[in-house]
Amino acid sequence: MVGLLVLAQKDVAFGLLEAVDHVLGRRPQALAAFPVRYDMPPDELTAALAQAIHAIDEGDGVLILADIYGATHINVACRLLMRDKVELVTGLNLPMLIRALNYQELPLAELIQKALTGGMEGIVCATDFCLLEKRKHELR
Repeated sequence: MVGLLVLAQKDVAFGLLEAVDHVLGRRPQALAAFPVRYDMPPDELTAALAQAIHAIDEGDGVLILADIYGATHINVACRLLMRDKVELVTGLNLPMLIRALNYQELPLAELIQKALTGGMEGIVCATDFCLLEKRKHELR
């Protein structure tokens, strides 16, 4: 099973895990948060992140799901990447995380694609859908 590591600002990381608990009714295996402390020097951040990656790796690799590309914690994570062993997807949202959790048994490369499509498909302008449903309800 691929380990999933949520790398994001503290409240975001823990909030996403709490949302997962609510949506799925449980905390899935091989899922952890790495809440970013902005006062942590990059060298300490690198060592702590490497330890978190090692702790969640069950042998099938680790997918880091992170908030925003280009931030210091992402740049640190980039130093630890190894193709097919430790990979990184940024732009994390709840649909991406839920999709990844539903396909955690897939090989890492396939899981990355599921996470990407889950994240993208979870972004919609809901106005048209909501107004259509509202109209249907009014016609009843």
